[in-house]
Amino acid sequence: MHEITYAKFVINEAKRVGARKEVKIEVGELCDIESFELKEAMAGLIDWKLDVYEKESRIKCKCGYDGRAKIVDRGHGYCFFGCPECSAVGKDLNVLEGGEIKIVGVE
Repeated sequence: MHEITYAKFVINEAKRVGARKEVKIEVGELCDIESFELKEAMAGLIDWKLDVYEKESRIKCKCGYDGRAKIVDRGHGYCFFGCPECSAVGKDLNVLEGGEIKIVGVE
């Protein structure tokens, strides 16, 4: 259950930046954890108001494509994605948005 590890890390970071009763979190669609998994895990650890939502991806490919990634497969702990134009993967892609978890607000 790696989502508990993520939840604990996010909670500690939120506390570090001043959270006491509410946190707003952006989970990129290319992360290996989905927003609902993180929210459920955090809800079991704290009693804060949680606003956890998914951020769409944006990638830049060597072929020139700039836009949302094509998710090829997603499961517990992984997300495989590529370019929807040329099917490139890996080092040919630069993830511009939607590849990380961000704390975007605390109270």
